Amino acid sequence: MEATVSDQRPAQESPATFRDVFGQSEFRALFAANVLSWVGDYLAKAAVTVLVLHETRSVALSAAAFAASYLPWLIGGPLLSALAERHRYRRVMVLCDLIRMALMVLVAMPFMPAWSILALIFVATLANPPSQAARSALLPHILPGDRLVVGLTVSTSAVQTAQVVGYLAGAAIAVLNPSSALLINAGTFALSAALVRFGLRDRPPAMTEAHRSHLLRETAEGFRIVFERPVLRAIAVLVFSAMLFSIVPEGLAAGWAADRTGGGMDAGTAQAVIMAANPVGYVLGGLLIARLTSPARRLALMPVLAVLAPAVLVPSLLDPPPAVVALLAGACGFAVGGLVPVANGLFVQALPDGFRARAFGVMASGTQIIQGASVLATGALAERFGIPTVVGLWSAAGVLLMLVTAVTWPRPSTIEAAVETARAESAAGSAHPPQRGPAPGDRGREHNRHRHAVT
Repeated sequence: MEATVSDQRPAQESPATFRDVFGQSEFRALFAANVLSWVGDYLAKAAVTVLVLHETRSVALSAAAFAASYLPWLIGGPLLSALAERHRYRRVMVLCDLIRMALMVLVAMPFMPAWSILALIFVATLANPPSQAARSALLPHILPGDRLVVGLTVSTSAVQTAQVVGYLAGAAIAVLNPSSALLINAGTFALSAALVRFGLRDRPPAMTEAHRSHLLRETAEGFRIVFERPVLRAIAVLVFSAMLFSIVPEGLAAGWAADRTGGGMDAGTAQAVIMAANPVGYVLGGLLIARLTSPARRLALMPVLAVLAPAVLVPSLLDPPPAVVALLAGACGFAVGGLVPVANGLFVQALPDGFRARAFGVMASGTQIIQGASVLATGALAERFGIPTVVGLWSAAGVLLMLVTAVTWPRPSTIEAAVETARAESAAGSAHPPQRGPAPGDRGREHNRHRHAVT
């Protein structure tokens, strides 16, 4: 699998260290470019909302400018991600960064009306799915074995930190001059493009000309491989379920803070504390569990953390003060932070080369849709029943969902078999899913494996 997994089985690997991961020069370049892009993205989101509000005096249009950045994932994330499979990953990332750089410069121009700003922001964010899919698909080629899990943990933790830094910096700069914030964003994309161009090897495309078909068909193959393979399907269900409830405290923070303040904490501070708690918990959980536990222990902890994540939010039923709500949200973030990077690493290892970018598009789009839908649903329910009741009962339902997921979680032998299968397919250079069904002599073994993996 070209350095996707190590020669040892996951349960036998020794844990990787941060030094092992950052000792790879290509990872350092990819990590720095990723952080720059994310900081720029969040900085731009904060600045654009202020810019549109100044131009139009419309809160609705300001909110639309913020929402425009999520639309590409909702309407075409998997399709756009499939493009990354057809071309060299380095070229895709550099081109996407340069496109976004140029468009951000245009958005920053003082003569731009509000409607053109919204249109340019939408076009710029169309580059996000292929760029992020290429980055995700390239990472296993750089980090083998357990280094991949640690690298994913570091990367996702950095994204959480970039969100906080980007929002704070963007809001602060936008108060003085929103255009300056957007020009800074353009500069981050330029630096990111340079780091990728000169810091990464130029590898051939994952999909050759001979394996290409119609883009829609290739996208459908991405969905099929995720949801037809038992181990990949189990991971997808686990991650989607975690996203279903972990985002709720953050999404309802404004209303929660307005309804329940106390202890010398005003509504604005309470909202900030609740919103920041989940990302902070995520960073701590991801880094501590990745660093202090072995690969085998992390796999064993996944079902436990899956159940724990919604369970810690159930006490919301007692209508605690904002400080306690923040602690609950932080504990949920800790469990999810320890769970999701491990799941992501396992997901990538169980994918044959040539499908990673498309599968990433499926997972990223599903995550965006589920998070948005869960916030909309709980927000609507909170209009009638109150936020503490809604969050508590929603989380209790999450516990039941995660118990089912934990009970049906694949056995270690099934996971190992899936990784070995993906490894063999990558070594064979397959860019299409293998034929369904085992060989006649393997039917009994496959039946036993799949029986324990079906979710």
